[in-house]
Amino acid sequence: MEDNKNKSLWELLWDYDPNGLLVVDSNMIVKIVNPAICKMFNTTAESIIGKNVAEFVDDYVDFKEVLETNSVVLAKEKEYSKYDLFVKKVMFPIKDENIVACIMVDITHEKKQKDEMIKIKEETLIKVNQVVDKQMKVAQEIAGLLGETTAETKISLLKLIDMLKQESI
Repeated sequence: MEDNKNKSLWELLWDYDPNGLLVVDSNMIVKIVNPAICKMFNTTAESIIGKNVAEFVDDYVDFKEVLETNSVVLAKEKEYSKYDLFVKKVMFPIKDENIVACIMVDITHEKKQKDEMIKIKEETLIKVNQVVDKQMKVAQEIAGLLGETTAETKISLLKLIDMLKQESI
């Protein structure tokens, strides 16, 4: 706790922010990371800082594009299957320092829930379709049976009518 007293409020926010925070320079070398990004990518700050960002993320081209175009990327979704991670990214250049900052919000849980709901909906549609098909088949069988018995009844009635006609003759 004594260590926290020596840190500025900004440093504390950086350390406690649940979102991953990552900064790279113009050579795509990682300059700063926070504990959340280390947790997301299952690594340590020491093993990332000073290395090329491409060594642990496969979309480093986005970093270059942001720096070169001086543009901001808002809410870009990206999956890092190697880390079982799905994030929403916000990236922005800090031109004065010639760096790119990236904030990654872990939305893995929400994505898995959404995928599960889609799967349940698809399975439900398949089952409903199977039930309707079965009902149609049964209805056709019933209609066939009704047709047969109606035909038999008609034959019997025609015979009865013939007998009654002959009796009256």
